[in-house]
Amino acid sequence: MTRPKSTVLRQALRGAGLLLLCALCLQLVFIGRIALMNLLDPQSTSFQRSEAWRLLTQKGQLLWSQDWVAEDALSAHLKRAVIASEDAGFSDHGGVEWDAIEKAWQRNQKNEARAEQLQARRQRPVSVRLVGGSTITQQLAKNLFLSGERTILRKGQELLLTFYLEALLTKPRILTIYLNNVEWGEGVFGAQAAARHYFRTDAARLGPAQAARLAVMLPAPKRFELRPASPYLLGRAQAVQARMGDVALP
Repeated sequence: MTRPKSTVLRQALRGAGLLLLCALCLQLVFIGRIALMNLLDPQSTSFQRSEAWRLLTQKGQLLWSQDWVAEDALSAHLKRAVIASEDAGFSDHGGVEWDAIEKAWQRNQKNEARAEQLQARRQRPVSVRLVGGSTITQQLAKNLFLSGERTILRKGQELLLTFYLEALLTKPRILTIYLNNVEWGEGVFGAQAAARHYFRTDAARLGPAQAARLAVMLPAPKRFELRPASPYLLGRAQAVQARMGDVALP
């Protein structure tokens, strides 16, 4: 016996309402956790936890280096270098640079079209390298709370988290959390661990050239860790160092 359409509609609306309520509760949890970051340093990020699990399952051991340091224990050179390399408009934008996202989308569309042409010629799959337009705040939002999957829903949640971070935290606090948690090599997280790992010094003592080299490593830290003094990395670091003087810290 089939149920009346009105009953089915009520159940569908009830289910949709429940999903909406769960989504709202999740947003409130995110907002509460971000607000607490004004007082408490986050002990780990979603990305770090996934990396720890990967290292344990694939290598059978957890080689990990991370030491949180306060904002005033982070070299101003490093702050300027990371902003110059990763997000030149960090001090001014509201968390998202729409022009950069549009340009990244256009580049990705061209890359996908080129890959389709090559695949048609070779009759085999061709990988596509996606180019991002993420700001420092977006990167922090993703690393703190989200998985590495690429879906529209995840990107939408990333944007919401970015707006929460910008609304609830100051720019210096966002940068401090980012620099203390970002990956700088396999099992190497945060500026202090990176400074010790690559230069045998503290994050507060990093000079301009050292800071620029660390900043250039951020897009692909595991790859650059294998050749931290490669000609490419050193050349890019010189370009970043030349721009550091124009960076105004928030």
